[in-house]
Amino acid sequence: MLSADELALLEAIERSGSLSRAAAQLGKAPSTVSHAARQLEARFDALLFDRRRYRLQLTPAGQLLAQGAAQMSQEAARLTRRVKQVAGGWEDRLWIVTDELLEVDTLLPVVQAFDALQSGVSLRITHEVLGGTWEALRDGRADIVVGATNEPPAIARLRWTELGALDWVFAVSPRHALATAPEPLQREAVLAHRSVVVADTSRQAGARGYGTQGGQPVLAVPSMLAKVRAQRAGLGVGWLPRHRVSGLLARGELVEKRMADPREPNTLYLAWRGDHDGRALAWWVEQFQQPRLARRLVDGLVMDGG
Repeated sequence: MLSADELALLEAIERSGSLSRAAAQLGKAPSTVSHAARQLEARFDALLFDRRRYRLQLTPAGQLLAQGAAQMSQEAARLTRRVKQVAGGWEDRLWIVTDELLEVDTLLPVVQAFDALQSGVSLRITHEVLGGTWEALRDGRADIVVGATNEPPAIARLRWTELGALDWVFAVSPRHALATAPEPLQREAVLAHRSVVVADTSRQAGARGYGTQGGQPVLAVPSMLAKVRAQRAGLGVGWLPRHRVSGLLARGELVEKRMADPREPNTLYLAWRGDHDGRALAWWVEQFQQPRLARRLVDGLVMDGG
C-alpha cells in the first residue's frame, strides 16, 4: 500500500504534468520529487512515469497504481470511521423489517431524525408478510420488526411490545354480486366468491394469506395496496384496514358489508432480539414506542382513488 506522501506525489504529477509544478504543489524541491518518483518505480520494479513527452504522464501501470491506491485509501478511511463508530456503541448497520401492512412513508420523518444524529449507521428497511415478518427476526434477517401480526412466537431472547390494534372492514366493489346481498353476510355466501389475499412471505410450509377461508377461491397479490385495488375492481372480496379505505368507502368506491362473523381487530407488535445491543437499535425502539408514531403506523395512510 502507498503512503499518503506517495499517493499525493502520483496525484500531483497526474494533475500538473510536470515534476516542477508537482513539486510546487507539494511544497518540495523538484530534486526531492524526482528522487521520490524514481524510488517509487524502483520499489514496484515498473515504469510508472512516461518522460518521453513534453508533458509528464503516468503510464498505464502508474494509472493503475494511482487508482488502486486511492481506492485503498478511501476504504481505509471508511474502515477507520466504522471502527470508531462501533467502538462508540453504534452498530455498523441496522436492518428494520416492517410487515407489509405498514407504509414506509410513515417512517421517512423518523429516518430524517435518525440521520440528524450522524451516527454513521447504515439503515436497511424491507418488508415481509404475516409469518415472514417473525421469521425474518428469528433467522437474523432483521434486527427489529415492526407491525408483526399474531402472537409472538418462541424466539430466543425475544423482546416485544404492542403497537396497537388494527380494525378491519369487509368491503366489496359496488359492482360485485355481494354489494346488494342481504346482511349480515353469512359465511356460506362469502365462500361462493373469490377472496383476495396478500400472500404470506414465510419460507416455511403452511404459509397463509389475510382473511382466507377453507375451500374458497383465492387471488393472491403482493401487497395490501394491490388487494385494495383488486377488490375495488370487483376481482374478489375480503377484509381491509378500515382507516386506510375510509376515503374509498365514503366515496362509494367500496361498499362495507356487515358480517355475521365480524373480524376482531389485529394486535400489531414491535419486536427485537434482547441479545442484539446497540445505540441505533435502542433509539429506534424508543421511537416506535412513542404513542403518536405507533398510532400513525397502525392506522396507516388513507388511500386515495389512484
